[in-house]
Amino acid sequence: MHNNSVDYSLYLVTDRDCLGGKELVATVEQALQGGATVVQVREKNLSTLEFFQVTSRIKSITDKYGIPLIVNDRADIALAVDAAGLHIGQEDLPLAVARRLLGPDKIIGVSASTLEEALLAQEQGADYLGVGAVFPTNTKDDADSVSLAALKSIKEQVRIPVVAIGGINRSNVQPVMETGIAGVAVVSAVIAAQDPYEAACDMLQLIRA
Repeated sequence: MHNNSVDYSLYLVTDRDCLGGKELVATVEQALQGGATVVQVREKNLSTLEFFQVTSRIKSITDKYGIPLIVNDRADIALAVDAAGLHIGQEDLPLAVARRLLGPDKIIGVSASTLEEALLAQEQGADYLGVGAVFPTNTKDDADSVSLAALKSIKEQVRIPVVAIGGINRSNVQPVMETGIAGVAVVSAVIAAQDPYEAACDMLQLIRA
């Protein structure tokens, strides 16, 4: 499954801290049943063993639904579970190094909060961009903010898909999608929901509206 066939519409990012007592793998499965189109495992406070174990369990679920699994930051874990790809931030492994490790067929996404970062990532061979934070967020402390106008300008100047991230929920997703981007990344809007299935359904409907 390479990049041009990926549907980035509803890009789910995991965060154990906002589960509110729910179980992570079950929550991801409910979100997939509700229409999540990509899943990224992003867990910052786990040992390597725990990260590997939880990612393996999520991979068996994403495989069941035929949905690509992206691993945040950890190229070794992405390789270990044979994930569809890797997502790297500006402080993570350089893209060229990640590409050398993962090979030409894996998806590699890069976080960008400026046009310069976006163009550089594209030039270096990123498959998609995660651009944000478009709204204030509790899930990432160090997020640079990106206005909707800046998001639109990045989208218009790159050829690769753009996924917006940062505080996106059902009340604000429509103006984000109006910038013409490929999809939105959601964390707490689905992971923290009492009914992740319903939350994912609602989000996808608004994204595709």
